Amino acid sequence: MDIRTTSRAATAGDLPTRPSIQTTPTTADFIVAEREPDCDGPPPAATSRDLLRRLRDETIGPKQLGVLGEQYAALWLERHGHTILDRNWRSRYGELDIITMTPERLIVFAEVKTRRCEHFGSPQEAVTARKQASVRRAGIQWLLDPEHRMSHNGVRFDVLSVVSKDGTVSVHHIPGAF
Repeated sequence: MDIRTTSRAATAGDLPTRPSIQTTPTTADFIVAEREPDCDGPPPAATSRDLLRRLRDETIGPKQLGVLGEQYAALWLERHGHTILDRNWRSRYGELDIITMTPERLIVFAEVKTRRCEHFGSPQEAVTARKQASVRRAGIQWLLDPEHRMSHNGVRFDVLSVVSKDGTVSVHHIPGAF
């Protein structure tokens, strides 16, 4: 598949078959980091319990849901050994949701998709070939920035889908999705 000419939604056959991790958390004991001052999303949640409560709130808009989903995904990655290097980094190629370093010293560019339901496909299916190309280009720009020079053992592109449905919040992590 030529990623430069295709813009349809990715299907299960488009993404490589890789092991994934799916969890449905109850509550956790970690604190949500404060949001960036220029972030126009909801104010930061004080605790993971508060964040889970707000993710379950059916009255929040899609943009707020996306911001909360990214906060939750960042905490989820930290709980699984990742160190957050950057969030919502922008370049002319687009935005990188979360950039982390794994314990194995891999730099991970994580694309996060948050949904309330899966009626129109899973959140990870929204990571189209065009979006994958944009994230790859932005990732290269991030790596070329002199501020981000660091020792590492490679680069990986992950997808995390956060689904808030029927009062539960689940995370589906696809390491090396593209």
